[in-house]
Amino acid sequence: MKIRGLAPNANSLPMRPATFLWRWLLRRMVLPPRASLESDRVSSPPLASPSPPHPASARPSPLCATAAYDFSVPETLLKKQRRDEELRAKRVQLALAAKKRAKTNRQKALRSAEKYVKEYRSMENQLVRMRREAKAHGNMFVEPESKLVFAIRIRGIMGVSPKVRKVLQLLRLRQLHNGVFIKMNKASLHMLRMVEPYVAYGVPNLKSVRELLYKRGFAKVNRQRVPITDNTVIEKTLGKQGLICIEDLVHEIYTVGPHFKEANNFLWPFKLTSPRGGFTKKLIHFNEGGEAGNREQKINALIQKML
Repeated sequence: MKIRGLAPNANSLPMRPATFLWRWLLRRMVLPPRASLESDRVSSPPLASPSPPHPASARPSPLCATAAYDFSVPETLLKKQRRDEELRAKRVQLALAAKKRAKTNRQKALRSAEKYVKEYRSMENQLVRMRREAKAHGNMFVEPESKLVFAIRIRGIMGVSPKVRKVLQLLRLRQLHNGVFIKMNKASLHMLRMVEPYVAYGVPNLKSVRELLYKRGFAKVNRQRVPITDNTVIEKTLGKQGLICIEDLVHEIYTVGPHFKEANNFLWPFKLTSPRGGFTKKLIHFNEGGEAGNREQKINALIQKML
């Protein structure tokens, strides 16, 4: 039996009239009639047509859109900003203090240099006056022994006895052509006589001391060899002793002042070159025509050759 309204299905069994009737009633109860759907569609208001785009001047700014939202900054970021501002302020204050201190030290160094020049001239004039007085009275003037000696190592390590090697280490003459300033006393005199065949030493003048420090001067800072290119290198290490510039260091070394030990230890042993023209006889004493031993004032000519 065929029922109108149902598509034929070979797999399904023929539907009874009662079943079809029940389904038809259920559809009438759930779905509204077709006429009611049409009336609702007519009564519904028409959709609004899309509005034309806003001109560029009338468009809302993106800042206005984001202003309504509350973006909270993290506390860690705020702490970092405050810390950076404090560090920046401290750096500015330290820079200003360093600039002011550098200006003060520069003025002080100029005044010290002028004072030292007057002191050196008075020392020379005093020696000249005493020589003239001795000559006027028919006497001979003997200059006082110098408290400062400059020693240069002229021989290597071949055939050096352990005692001599230890003395050379104590004098900081570890390498060939190394030079150091030595304060003369009984102990240092005995040490120099013990290593006399291996070193050449004498009394340096002001010119030699100044040129050694200016041309070959290196400082010992944290056990490192640092060139003396600025007065701040001296001030950081010897500022407590009142030495803030290179002229203070020259004066302390030349006059063997109260802080000679600190100033001399501050200086790295001078590394000199081979003398122009070379050595003649290093194994013979200077008094016998060689190079080793004490040569007093003539050490300055050797220093000029080895700078």
